Amino acid sequence: MHYASFDWYETPRFYDIVFDVTTAAEADFVAAVYDEHVAVGRRKRPRPRQLEGARPRCLEVACGTGRLMKAMSRRGFEVEGFDASQGMVRYAKRRMPGAHIWQDLMQSFQWRGRYDCMFNLLSTFKYLDPQQEASDHLKRAADAMVVGGIYVLGIHTSDYAHRRKRRERWVGQRGGTEVVCNIQSWPVERATRTERVRSRLIVDEGEVVRGYETSWTFRTYDLDELKALLALEPRFELAATYGFDHDPGEPRHLDDGRDDHVLVLRRC
Repeated sequence: MHYASFDWYETPRFYDIVFDVTTAAEADFVAAVYDEHVAVGRRKRPRPRQLEGARPRCLEVACGTGRLMKAMSRRGFEVEGFDASQGMVRYAKRRMPGAHIWQDLMQSFQWRGRYDCMFNLLSTFKYLDPQQEASDHLKRAADAMVVGGIYVLGIHTSDYAHRRKRRERWVGQRGGTEVVCNIQSWPVERATRTERVRSRLIVDEGEVVRGYETSWTFRTYDLDELKALLALEPRFELAATYGFDHDPGEPRHLDDGRDDHVLVLRRC
């Protein structure tokens, strides 16, 4: 099949169909983690009268199509979001016309007020390169969050000794459209700390089947490099670690040998 080159962030409908299959589970996870690490502690302390009944303020970093924003709103959160892609922002605004959604960069984003919870569940954080951008993002996230709030951050670490390609496959359907997404990553380059990734979509809309291809480069972190990065922002402490299965009942250790990490960073 011929795969036409395209930017899938500027073609959000296909992206949304593929990844919407996990939306409910991811939103349930963020809500449960918030309840475990923020809300329970607050219920043990008297709340100011003006905060009684207030909805927790939540910011999605790199919000994409707004699918998780919508799901979190249904779970009782006041949600905002930003994304670097103009196409994604337009799509998210159509999905949530009353929400504050804007175009911005992770390393220099602006905000209004302070947030009880921030989240970025995919490995979008690895787009930040060089490391100064990643450090700048964590600093801004700490600035934008209330003390005791949490940043739920998903990231895959790299094993520089692993020299095989990796593949994953996603399938989503909506109406008369089926989208198959095949993602391939090449062995990481330790000298440059980069990982080459390619996504190929097969879009079947009934009478027409088309192929699309997007490529990008991630910055890599092994476990020690990730720990060193987190240490650069001392206002965050690692409150818990979970996996990309997004099971709130299965916390684990960062050093358990897996490469999929969802970090709960508490603003202290």
